[in-house]
Amino acid sequence: MKKTNRPNILLIMTDQLRGDALGYAGHPDIKTPYLDTLASKGVVFDHAYSACPSCIAARAALHTGMSPEHHRRVGYEDNIPWTYPHTMAGELSKAGYHTQCTGKMHVHPLRNYLGFHNVDLHDGYLHAARYGSVPYRESQLVADDYFYWLKEELGVSADVTDTGLDCNGYVARPWIYEEKYHPTNWVTDRSIDFLRRRDPGKPFFLMASYLKPHPPFDAPEYYFDLYRSRELRPPFVGTWESDRYLKESGRIFDSKTGPIDPDLIREAQIGYYACITHLDHQIGRLIMALIEHEVYDNTLILFTSDHGEELCDHHMFRKSRPYEGSCHIPLLISGGALANIGAQQGSVCHSVAELRDVMPTLLDIADAPIPESVDGISLKPLLTDPVEKLRDSLHGEHSYGEFSNHWIVTETDKYIWHSQTGQEQYFLLKEDPHELTDRINDPQYRDRIDTLRRLLIRNLTGRPEGFTDGQELIPGRPYPPYLTDVSDTNEAKEGGGVL
Repeated sequence: MKKTNRPNILLIMTDQLRGDALGYAGHPDIKTPYLDTLASKGVVFDHAYSACPSCIAARAALHTGMSPEHHRRVGYEDNIPWTYPHTMAGELSKAGYHTQCTGKMHVHPLRNYLGFHNVDLHDGYLHAARYGSVPYRESQLVADDYFYWLKEELGVSADVTDTGLDCNGYVARPWIYEEKYHPTNWVTDRSIDFLRRRDPGKPFFLMASYLKPHPPFDAPEYYFDLYRSRELRPPFVGTWESDRYLKESGRIFDSKTGPIDPDLIREAQIGYYACITHLDHQIGRLIMALIEHEVYDNTLILFTSDHGEELCDHHMFRKSRPYEGSCHIPLLISGGALANIGAQQGSVCHSVAELRDVMPTLLDIADAPIPESVDGISLKPLLTDPVEKLRDSLHGEHSYGEFSNHWIVTETDKYIWHSQTGQEQYFLLKEDPHELTDRINDPQYRDRIDTLRRLLIRNLTGRPEGFTDGQELIPGRPYPPYLTDVSDTNEAKEGGGVL
């Protein structure tokens, strides 16, 4: 017999939202009043990370609770089936929750429900699901509910690309249709409709999974106007960067560097910030709906993102990098149900957390069993005791061609190893949170760097790529984005490492 007083759960998931790009996080320009409210009434985890910071790999961690070497997605690759025996929604469904996802899944096949009872799907513009060779039922224009709905509403040729923006580019301009047709509004509309039609005899798990602020930067014009006249903080560029790639690619609309033109950098910032405030206001709509449906007092809200956005920091754009703009993410737990579990509302927890921790946290809160396949650790004990430490460090990685990387991050510092070139970097995050000064050659940190290097070697020992012989790191090894041989890595799970 399942408990009847278990809280409802609302997981608000965003895409490409930096951990510092929020009002409550101290950003000087971005306005997020509704998320600031959730933070003020909740517990903020200010050292949360995405261990493999791009869409598919990050969502694999979220939905399975596994580390990258166990869910096997260590980079970005489309069209690999999702065949995991235990998923977050599947376990909550088995535990008696009515489960629904509205918005982005980014799984394969597109209509793979991963254990949800229902999915109202909108993945955003996915190139791999748009090509002419894609089978009819897998075509995004058929399988994606938002795109299907938009064509019903505005005509067969209507598309988000009518703005002229690409899904990975830095070019920004306002949405050209009425705001009610924007995908951010649609996710909120469908989430609110779920509250109307949910099973009242069960607790619910609703995942409101927003595409934004992932490009295209196309918020309604009202939100662009909020930032056009403001003096915006420039991107962070330190003492260690090279402008080589910026000079090569800075006039390519979807480059990994962002634009070389300062005006286009500012336009990208305006568009990104506009998408965030638009998203915040729609989250406000959803919170008000919880209150009006009289379920807010017994609903726990977890807010996070899959990864960040470099937004021209260090002459970089998009994600997949080991730097804070890319891998540091927001994570907070709030809602009326916090009072029922004795949480320290309005507090900040500095322990290192990761997306793999979301699944065990929600299962723990739902009083549901946590499968042995889960690598993550429940955050629930930290809600009542935020000074507790979940892990000492975290290993992150991303297969990214010549920019492939592995890193160890703690509450105070970060060691980076670029696996193709062998380049190392070291940053003192506590005093240099924007990674302006690389201290890898500073003799006073030699012992600390050696400690973190040995920790990375321990995490990589036994991996099929052969990154190490157990004594030294070996650069230049083949590093595919999907691991097909995981027999060795499954023998010993990485739980974050101990210093």
